[in-house]
Amino acid sequence: MAEEKKVKIALVEDEKFLLGAMRDKLEREGFDVYTATNGEIGLEIIKKEKPALILLDLIMPIKSGFDVLEELQKDGELKKIPVIILSNLGQELDVKKGKELGATDYLIKADFKMKEVIAKVREHLK
Repeated sequence: MAEEKKVKIALVEDEKFLLGAMRDKLEREGFDVYTATNGEIGLEIIKKEKPALILLDLIMPIKSGFDVLEELQKDGELKKIPVIILSNLGQELDVKKGKELGATDYLIKADFKMKEVIAKVREHLK
């Protein structure tokens, strides 16, 4: 019997505790999760794995989430991947900038629960 292929998700987050908790939850929900703790490694993983969806923090070392979004927009194939921003930056300007750079959704870390992230992931994978 053929094994069902898992949906790939890239999780780019520099806060190690949150990264671990989210990776564990996403894997328990049946996703194949690729993680990175900075934007540069995140971009490498995204280019190599071509995930179905990206969960992206904005404030990170080496390359910010905004930098990652700008890079994704330069690639015709990668810019089609839905990106959900997970950030503590909740200012209207940050949200607007993220969406203008191609993010499909924006969640404020302090305001969401893990099950809400899973619901958003499933919503954007449809």
